[in-house]
Amino acid sequence: MHGALRVLLVLLLSLAPTQAIDRLTLRVADVEGPELVAHGISFVFDAREARAVLSIERLSVGGRGFRALELRCGKAALSLSGLICREARGRAGGGPLPMLVDVEADLDAQRIALVLRPDGGGRVDLRYALEDGARARLIDVPFTVLQEWVRAWAPELSRRVASFKPAGRLSGELGWSGDDRLAVGVRVDEAVFGTADGLRAGEDLALEVGVDARRVGRAWQWRATLDWQQGAAYWHPLFLEAGPRLRAEGRLDRGQMRVEQLGLEMDGVGRVSASLNGDLAALDAISAVVDIEGADLAVLGPRILAPLLAPARMEQLRFSGRADGRLRVEAGGLKSAEVGLQAAGIELAAAGGGTGVALGPISGRIDWARGSRGAARLEVGGGRWEKLALGAFSVDAALVDGGIRVPRLRVPVLDGALVVDALELSQAEGGWQGRGSVVIEPVSMPQLSAALDLPIMAGVLSASLPGLRLTPGELAFEGALVVSVFDGYLRATGLRLREPFGVASHLSADLEARHVDLAQLTETFSFGSMSGFIDADVHGLELVRWRPVAFDARIVSSPGDYRRRISQRAVENISALGGAGAMAAIQRSLLGLFESFGYREIGLRCRLAGGVCLMGGIEGGERPAGGFVIVRGGGVPALDVIGYNRRVDWNELTDRLQRVVAENVAPEVR
Repeated sequence: MHGALRVLLVLLLSLAPTQAIDRLTLRVADVEGPELVAHGISFVFDAREARAVLSIERLSVGGRGFRALELRCGKAALSLSGLICREARGRAGGGPLPMLVDVEADLDAQRIALVLRPDGGGRVDLRYALEDGARARLIDVPFTVLQEWVRAWAPELSRRVASFKPAGRLSGELGWSGDDRLAVGVRVDEAVFGTADGLRAGEDLALEVGVDARRVGRAWQWRATLDWQQGAAYWHPLFLEAGPRLRAEGRLDRGQMRVEQLGLEMDGVGRVSASLNGDLAALDAISAVVDIEGADLAVLGPRILAPLLAPARMEQLRFSGRADGRLRVEAGGLKSAEVGLQAAGIELAAAGGGTGVALGPISGRIDWARGSRGAARLEVGGGRWEKLALGAFSVDAALVDGGIRVPRLRVPVLDGALVVDALELSQAEGGWQGRGSVVIEPVSMPQLSAALDLPIMAGVLSASLPGLRLTPGELAFEGALVVSVFDGYLRATGLRLREPFGVASHLSADLEARHVDLAQLTETFSFGSMSGFIDADVHGLELVRWRPVAFDARIVSSPGDYRRRISQRAVENISALGGAGAMAAIQRSLLGLFESFGYREIGLRCRLAGGVCLMGGIEGGERPAGGFVIVRGGGVPALDVIGYNRRVDWNELTDRLQRVVAENVAPEVR
């Protein structure tokens, strides 16, 4: 290229006369060099006006062609030693070039210098010397200006870049020496980008980039550095922050890029190395191998793992421990992953408070490969689910494309266990889906109630749920969960759990209780003293954030012949269930004379909707003025408990009963 420029200048100046002239016109048919070919060159110099015009019909630089080029110098000077052109405006292809240009050619020093002042801002100083090669210095050049230049030189690359809507400023230096060496040192400041779909974005970015390359035949051997000093970026689903420093070297041959060595320094990683191959014109076809050593999961987990595992719950996930691994990428996608875990841990806090779920320490290995069968073998030291402690267990899983298969998983819970069989999970749009079956081996109710800070209850909890179905955000169970308690049982069917740890967790089920011993029940919950047995049915139970919002419940005396007595305090507490206006159907003065009373049957109904409990009593026990019988007396002495308020505020009712149980204080009966 420098030979072509020199030929052009020599031709211009060798014909300059020894005496002053008013106007000089020079035309040259062609100028050719290794990287530059110019055809139809015309140079006109007006000495009186100190102006000049340079025109080129066709110009090819580095294989890129331009037509109808013109440069008009606002101020010009021509001598045997060179050419000076100030405040020049240019045109290309019939349109104006959006910049001012200064040109100074010095034949004695064999040097040419250009200063470009783009209309969009910034400045570019270009210098070319025969011995030193070319140098470019960029000063606060806006990305908008750079995009215009890229559009002219590389339209396909320009279209790709434009989709990111970049903005910012570029400063630095580029050097091209005569022995085919390229050196680049640039800085990007105040950079931003964002795609229309919102899946990729960056803000307030500051980067320093360095490249040192040497041509070897038709290929380039290069070394590069990148320091990310400021800002943050979101590259779905990852959120990345400033700090990483990249060092790499490799080879570029006819558009094919090979990264032979790559090192990455960043917080939370002992060492990252990689190799890479790919076509620069097809970035989605790049292949790479990445090795990671000493990764601190407490640092990297929230940035990388949380967005991949649970993007909607990132703020609630916590990680610990260390990991090593190797990742293989082919055709722009993950081909395989080999990960080793050491004392790792993961915790998912419950939304709106609570302890949530935690597992760890976890040690073992995960091997996954796209298109083939992988495996995960992990030893889990324990964990917790809300207030329940989990014992140590092992995980032996098969990994297939987009899914996990676990033949059997047994997790100790207190003196029992949660057993999951034939579990299959796969990723779907919006989350995980899968199926399996669940068995709860008998768990002692005294231990369970103590662990959950509940009154101590006798009995056991067990379950057989042959149809576990998981969809994004929901767990559904076929089968029944059974609690043997108070000499009877509680059976739950139709269990469906949506967003179990979300802000709006929702559980629905139908409950059935049979032959529950009232003596054990009332003693456990400090409700007074009752003897006998009850049955209960709760249809359409719905809990939101573990609080009831809807159900249709009925409690009745169990059939059979057994002793039926109720204490004075229990009478008062049951009266409270009828709401304001409930009363015992005997004189108050007589109520205090007896410690307990006989009864024939108990019946209570509550249909909860809209925060209001629609109350009812024993079937067929309606009284005048809307009253309903809750306890029908029998024996000596006998009494009836009657309620008159059919609509009771649910929150008021539960608060009243909680005070009765917690404070052991009888409620006010009006």
